[in-house]
Amino acid sequence: MARTFVHMPKTYNNLYEKIISLNNLAVAWRKARKGKTKKRYVKEFEADLRENILQLREELKNQNYSPRPLVTFILRDPKTRVISKSDFRDRIVHHALIRIIEPIFDKTFIHDSCANRKGKGNLFAIKRFKQFTREVSRNGKINGWFSTNQIKGYCLKADIRHYFEEINHGILISIIQRKIKDEKVIWLIKQILNNTSNSFGGGDAKKECPLAI
Repeated sequence: MARTFVHMPKTYNNLYEKIISLNNLAVAWRKARKGKTKKRYVKEFEADLRENILQLREELKNQNYSPRPLVTFILRDPKTRVISKSDFRDRIVHHALIRIIEPIFDKTFIHDSCANRKGKGNLFAIKRFKQFTREVSRNGKINGWFSTNQIKGYCLKADIRHYFEEINHGILISIIQRKIKDEKVIWLIKQILNNTSNSFGGGDAKKECPLAI
């Protein structure tokens, strides 16, 4: 009698302790401060660095951590955009989380996805675009108006309006739970996703999804 084997996707548990370890939080702090060492909020956090890191870890350990409200900006460059920025200590948490879960999900993405992926920045995207251009045009050879080499290709440039604001959190969490079974990690992700903005300010505004570092 033939046997049927069902492939079960690999799942991950016991990740939370790795996320909140002092070593991981220290590395996350270094990543969060990169290029921003002269910023006032970085200097304030580092004025009592050890205590602030320990306090942050204690909150995460006891699961009474709550992100501070996002600060919202109006940026014109030249298009007007509403941008929200997380508090510096919350960015440390973002980096700490991403350092542990990024490798789990990165391997599931298509090869040509370039957004916020290591080694896949603008240069990688340009090279891939040129490769596809050569393929669709048969290496760009043109032998006359009626040549079979003259194959048209199309490139779609688009932007999804209010993408991060309109993501269905329930669906997103259900997708994450297919891989991550650690309920504490899911709790932390929900804390970040549910964070909202209640103020306007100035400074180094940056458009960001809480989990896209």
